[in-house]
Amino acid sequence: MSYVLGIDLGTGSLKGLLFNQAGKLITTVSRKYALSQPHPGYSEQNPEDWKAAMFAVLDELKATVSDFAEQLVGISFSGQMHSLVLLDESNQVIRPAILWNDVRTTAQCQEIMTSFGDELLAITKNIALEGFTLPKILWVQQHESENWSKVRHVLLPKDYLVHTLTDKYSMDYSDAAGTLLFDVANLEWSDAILRQFDIDVDVLPTLYQSAQCVGQVSESIASRYGFSQAVAVMAGGADNACAALGAGIVKRGRGMISIGTSGVFLSSEENGDTNYQGKLHLFNHSAPDLHYSMGVTLAAGNSLDWFKNTFARELSFDTLLAGIGDIPIGSEGLLFTPYISGERTPHNDSEIRGSFTNIDIRHGLSHFARAVLEGITFSLKDAQVIMTESSQREFTELVSVGGGAKNTDWLQMQADIFNAEIITLETEQGPGVGAAMLAAIGSGVVSSVEECIEKFVKYDNRYQPIAENVDKYRQVYERYVNVYPALKGI
Repeated sequence: MSYVLGIDLGTGSLKGLLFNQAGKLITTVSRKYALSQPHPGYSEQNPEDWKAAMFAVLDELKATVSDFAEQLVGISFSGQMHSLVLLDESNQVIRPAILWNDVRTTAQCQEIMTSFGDELLAITKNIALEGFTLPKILWVQQHESENWSKVRHVLLPKDYLVHTLTDKYSMDYSDAAGTLLFDVANLEWSDAILRQFDIDVDVLPTLYQSAQCVGQVSESIASRYGFSQAVAVMAGGADNACAALGAGIVKRGRGMISIGTSGVFLSSEENGDTNYQGKLHLFNHSAPDLHYSMGVTLAAGNSLDWFKNTFARELSFDTLLAGIGDIPIGSEGLLFTPYISGERTPHNDSEIRGSFTNIDIRHGLSHFARAVLEGITFSLKDAQVIMTESSQREFTELVSVGGGAKNTDWLQMQADIFNAEIITLETEQGPGVGAAMLAAIGSGVVSSVEECIEKFVKYDNRYQPIAENVDKYRQVYERYVNVYPALKGI
């Protein structure tokens, strides 16, 4: 039976997920690598560490799966978005990759929006924020001109690994959409943006659909692993796009809530015409001919981690959250805003900071813990509200993944706050599942996205909104949205 391999290049580790053609997970292998923060606000990694991790994963798969070399037919990738990889004419890494969570580029973002903001929004459907790739390029141009003069290839992280396997320079539409260099509607690099910011189109890679084959594994790597047949390498997709595919988010009315360090509220879009005016991100999907919109909470799971480590370090998460079900909706008036690292959606405010408000003498640890979960969920609801108001859509189903899918009280809270059925996955492996699905589609193991979802995506528990709770949370949310404007003034 044929195998496909999905490789997820994350911020902290690289994970390989091996599936058979029936959509059964055979094994998962991962390797960690370091994150460098040489100055406040900087976040960098060495792309060579990603390469070493990928080969370590492939080595382990060959050693532990007896027919891996004989049965593997396709590889694809998901990867951290936006992070800038620069190669010279010999394909050597010029400087450490500047990552998506690096915030050194505030001045460059202001420059972009002042000189070209309206045009940028019209072409890319997004505004310039520190996470995107274009501001990082401008920073290198302005602060490391010698390095910029050496640049012959600009890639994103997963594309560096595709090049390692195939010697091809590629980028898929979903990742290109996060560079601020891509014409989302016409599926091409934007001449207007490249001219405005003095970037040569020749340094940019060839564009592909996510499931499109870039090339075969090179002869040297095929020989190293003893592959007995040609192994196709697909272009892959951005991590959020792959996570959406891996959760089956390809139709109207279904969305995804992902709570990791940050949080995402995501929905597929039939076209890229909805004008969110920069309040939400709008990108090309990894599924063909679709887009997706998403709002981002910068500190979602990170807020819960911070709260536990600061106030309940000795407790496990299960113990900390064990009592929240006994606390009334709204935490008896206590409100938490998860702005501990600034906030993205809907405020795009890097300076705002978090708060507990309306603290009362009767509030104990469980009140605060419940308020943190409610605040994180309200922050994601902000994105749902924008989508509902901008595109007149109602959400009937939301797939919950990540930390928010680990606690039954929190899952019911999500159903009540979003007023939608919450669904969990039987096997939650994140963007790597979507990457494996792209490998299956591109290598012909399945014939369509729909068949792939049927085989690879298995749903588990369902949580229905409770009408009484929905009404109570509506009132609490109305109080929550008043906190930001009150805080901003002080």
